[in-house]
This record gives sequence, C-alpha cells and structure tokens, in this order.
Amino acid sequence: MTETMGRRERKKAATRQALADAALELFLERGFDAVSIRDVAEAADVSTTTLFKHFPGKEALLFDQDTDVESALVAAVRDRAPDTPLLTALRTHMLGARAFRSDHEEQLAAFRRLIDATPALAEYHRRMWLRHARALAGAIAADTGAPADDPACAALAHLALEARALAGPAGDPAAAVNAAFDLLENGWEAVRPRAA
Repeated sequence: MTETMGRRERKKAATRQALADAALELFLERGFDAVSIRDVAEAADVSTTTLFKHFPGKEALLFDQDTDVESALVAAVRDRAPDTPLLTALRTHMLGARAFRSDHEEQLAAFRRLIDATPALAEYHRRMWLRHARALAGAIAADTGAPADDPACAALAHLALEARALAGPAGDPAAAVNAAFDLLENGWEAVRPRAA
C-alpha cells in the first residue's frame, strides 16, 4: 500500500511539474494574457479539470513552488543551529536561494520581466510575498518568545523579504542582500555612506 501511495504521489508531482513547465514556456513565448488555461493543459497533455486539481488559477501556475519557498523561510528560522543568530540564518538562506545562483540567471531574468510586464502576475506575486512575510513573522515571534502579532517581528520579516526583492534588479544580487542585512544587523549609522 505504501509503495502504491509513493507512486501516486510521484505521478501527481510529475503532473504538477509538467503543468508548471508548460505554463512557463508558453507564457514566456506568447505572453501571459495570450495563453489560456486550455493551452497549458493541452501542452502538458492533461485536462483542464486536472490542471485545476493542481493549481487554483492561471497565475498560480508560475508560482508552483510557493509553498516550498514559504516552508524554507520558516525552516531557516526554526531549524537553524542553536548558536546561529537569527539574522545570520536569514541572510544565509536568502543568499542560497535559487534567485542568486548564476546557473538560472537567464531564466530568472525572463521570469522577472514577465512578472513586471503583467499586472495580474505582479499583483499575485505581491500577495504571495505578503503571505510569506506573515509566516516568517510568526516563526520569528515563536523563536524569540514574542507575541504572534509583535510589530518588530513583522517588520523584520518584511525587511528580510524586501532584501531579496531588492536584489532582483541589482547588478550584484548577493551584494544587495548583504547590504540589506548589514543594515538590519548594524543599523543605519553603522553602514551609511560617509561624505568624502
């Protein structure tokens, strides 16, 4: 029975990945608005009913790893080594994210352009990041013993996520993330540029 469930889960994951891959390819090729749900389903060789079993809507097709991203953010806080400071763990996580690996640079640049050029995708992405900020704030609050609605924890979560968002258009994304975390760790007075 366990083996059958394993196969079933693998098949579901493969179908989900095929849908996400087909959607990304079609959206990059034709533009988001020119591609229908039916186009994506046909490209992945499944029915539209099957597509909707895996994704709640068209925008979600591009953010197929949303849950994994959020889980990894929470785990960066919750599962860090006992002697690792919170901000160090978050910095390390952000720098290790796929967005900063050069082997995906071209595809990620095309993905960002698609999001920036499509209002529906930009709005979906913004809402997704807000959900991540709430989950990360909750993990930070739990880690520090603060109340779940602590504004300092919410601010830190938001700023940590913004460090990653600011890095996207930067010429050196890792330097942008490091600058943001230097500011978070040391404050403005310690990192602000000094007049010559």
